[in-house]
Amino acid sequence: MLQHDNAPLNVLFIGGTGTISASCVRLAADTGMRVSVVNRGINRVGRGLPPSVEQLTADITDEDAVASAIADRRFDAVVNFLSYDEDDVRRMVDLFTGRAGQYVHISSGSIYAKPVRQTPITESTPTSPNPPLPYATAKWRAEQALFDAHRTSGFPITVIRPSHTYDDQNPPLPGGWSVVDRLARGAEVPVHGDGTSLWTLTHAEDFAQGLVGLLGNSRAIGEVFNITGDEVYTWDQIYTIVARALGRQPRLIHVPSEFYPVIAPEWFWSGEMVGDLGHSAVFDMTKLRRFVPGFAPRLTFERSVKRMVAWRSEHPDLARGDDDTDAVLDRFVAAYHAARDAAARHAPDAAAESAAMATAGAGVAAEEQAEAGR
Repeated sequence: MLQHDNAPLNVLFIGGTGTISASCVRLAADTGMRVSVVNRGINRVGRGLPPSVEQLTADITDEDAVASAIADRRFDAVVNFLSYDEDDVRRMVDLFTGRAGQYVHISSGSIYAKPVRQTPITESTPTSPNPPLPYATAKWRAEQALFDAHRTSGFPITVIRPSHTYDDQNPPLPGGWSVVDRLARGAEVPVHGDGTSLWTLTHAEDFAQGLVGLLGNSRAIGEVFNITGDEVYTWDQIYTIVARALGRQPRLIHVPSEFYPVIAPEWFWSGEMVGDLGHSAVFDMTKLRRFVPGFAPRLTFERSVKRMVAWRSEHPDLARGDDDTDAVLDRFVAAYHAARDAAARHAPDAAAESAAMATAGAGVAAEEQAEAGR
């Protein structure tokens, strides 16, 4: 039985060992593509790649090193997971003009304008800079630069917008393994908003189906594609599923999204709460399925979490939180309880008790003053 649409393409992945890219490299190699990766040769969590994959070593920000690594080769497709802003785009356009039959840019679903006025999110949903989230704003500007290159010189772009893709080594929780550790030991865990906003999660192996299916497709040139899974959860559900896989009941507290940048302005995820995660995000995959008819996500989050927990048990040195993140989470918890105590002082019973105490205090003061006057 044919499992994949085998195509002997010559493909270069820039990156190749990250959360999203490693699964794409593996699937591309499994389909019979000739796969090369270029990166700094660092694989922090040991995401394995097939032995058939060619490893080229260069820092992608060093144009001369990359040019030396790829020499005069031409690729049917180049997939860049590491392009961040418009300056990166300009370097890549200069480097790969005439060398790539298709240049696939990994953008982000966070560039859709928030709040989204109509769901599900399609590729035609308006995009914009995202002031609370510099990462998203940089990705938006990178897309503008790419489409400018496509319009002016025919640079063969395909733009991909993923949204919160995870794998066994990278849990999709703000704070990562530090949050998993808190859930495992029964500590309180802050959740933004009231925990009921809707969020789409995608396992990297499912994302890879869509991306690899687009490689070598000339009809995809000049197009934008969302690639996400079909599963949508509330944030309370996401945290609860992880906790139960650890054999615990979660102790969740809810912190207003706008409080995150106030309490921890230095934390990356604080901007995410205001600019992205604090909003519901449900995506439409109709366009992708027109181009990749076989796209069918197969990994449910509940089963994926069991794999994640197993990987954590097998790699305790890699799958552990850090003290700095835990301290930030402690600040959110402390702020929550302080705010709750402050709010409780405004409850009707509390207000009446406070007024009674004030009246009693005034009476005592009057008696003392009268006694002193005698």
